[in-house]
Amino acid sequence: MTHTKTTDLKTSLSQLESTLELYLVKKAPAIPAKAKETIVNIAPWITLIIIILTAPALLAIFGLGALVAPFAFLGGAASGLGYLASLILSAIMLVMEAMAIPGLMHRKRSAWDLVYCANLLGVIQNVVNFNLGALVIGSLLSMYILFQVKSYYK
Repeated sequence: MTHTKTTDLKTSLSQLESTLELYLVKKAPAIPAKAKETIVNIAPWITLIIIILTAPALLAIFGLGALVAPFAFLGGAASGLGYLASLILSAIMLVMEAMAIPGLMHRKRSAWDLVYCANLLGVIQNVVNFNLGALVIGSLLSMYILFQVKSYYK
């Protein structure tokens, strides 16, 4: 049997999801059912509001980024590449979350998967930028909530 990069990636993501589910659902304290239901009901609306507020700011940053991108590399190649990677990952995460909203409203598993992948990109973004606080607290908290409500999406 030949392995492709796509199957290896899918297998790795599946294993990561299983591991996260073990620690964030089975071993972690559970969120009460009423709270989970509330989260599932309001999450799409909160996501929509955040996207509406974030999209113009991100577009402005891209516009300013075109002007200041050459100067970002004055701090060294690492800071310039970190800046560009952060912009690109932020845009991808915003698009993925926007694509997930209709599915989140209808509680579709594919929408949950999009939000999960956007969260994984956020983890990568925090690692690239050496933002350990957001990596540990923000990513862990968002993954905990995401996995706690996973069973509501079919």
